[in-house]
Amino acid sequence: MKNCDINIRDPFVLVKDGKYYLYGTRAKDFGISTGGFDVYTGTDLENWSEPVQIFNSAKFGMNSSSNWAPEVHEFKGKYYIFATFEQENGMRGTYSLVCDTPDGEFVPCSPKALTPSDWWSLDGTLYVDNDGVPYLVFCHEHVQILNGSVCYIRLNDSLTEAIGEPVLLFKGSDAYGARPNSEHRYVTDGPFMYRGLNNRLYMIWSSTVNHQYYQCIAVSDNGNIDGNWIQLEPIFTKDGGHGMVFRDFEGKLKLTLHCPNRSLSEKPVFFNLRDTGETLIIE
Repeated sequence: MKNCDINIRDPFVLVKDGKYYLYGTRAKDFGISTGGFDVYTGTDLENWSEPVQIFNSAKFGMNSSSNWAPEVHEFKGKYYIFATFEQENGMRGTYSLVCDTPDGEFVPCSPKALTPSDWWSLDGTLYVDNDGVPYLVFCHEHVQILNGSVCYIRLNDSLTEAIGEPVLLFKGSDAYGARPNSEHRYVTDGPFMYRGLNNRLYMIWSSTVNHQYYQCIAVSDNGNIDGNWIQLEPIFTKDGGHGMVFRDFEGKLKLTLHCPNRSLSEKPVFFNLRDTGETLIIE
C-alpha cells in the first residue's frame, strides 16, 4: 500500500528494529464505530503492508463512537497505546493499552480513563521527563468548556492510573492567530512532545484557525513541562494536523500529519523538518 491508499486520521509512527510502524484512527465510520486499531509496517515511509489489527475494541466492550488517536510508546520494555475511548458515563477520556510487541494484540492496561472522569477529554500523549517521570498530556475538549485547553497529569510507573490533579498548560484561544470556529469554540487537538536543540521542549498540537485545520507549535520557556508555553508561528496551515515528530533511519527529523481534514479523504503525509534551535519548520 502507498500513503495515498491509507485512509487514516491522526498518524503516529514508531521506529523500531529497522521498521516503521504506522498507526492511526480508522477514518471509515469515524465518530460512529470503527472497531479498533491497526498497524501498517514498512521501511521507506511510502510503501506499507496491509493493515493488521492490533486492538479489537469490541472484544473488550470498548467499541463506542470514540476509538481515536492511538499513539504507541515504548516504556520500560513494553509497548503502550494511549487512545481516546468513551467512558461509562458517555464522556470521552484517554485510556492505556499494553502489549509486549509493537504489532501484537494489545489489551487494556488502565482500568478506567487516565483523564478526569467528569471531563470530556481526548488525544492523550505520553511524555517522560529527564528524571524518567511519566506524564499524560491531553486536551480538555471544547465541547465541554468552549475554550479547549491542553493539560498534563502525572502517571504512575505502570501507566495504569493518574496521580494528583491535572494542570492547565494553555487554552485554545492562546494559539498563534487564534480564531474561534463556526460554533464560537476554540479547538485543541493532538498534543505531542519533542525535545529539540538547545534542550528546548516543544509541543506540537492542532487547532482550527481561519476555518482551516492548523498544525500549531508551542515551546516551554524553562525547558520543562511546567513552564510557560509560548505559541510560535504554526508549522502547517493547509487543512492538516494532528501530527507527530520522529527521526527516520538516517536520523533526519520528520513530521507526519493527516491531510486534508475531510471525512474519507484523510491520508498520512510526511515532511522533512528542520530544528532551527528556536522552532521547527518544514523544509
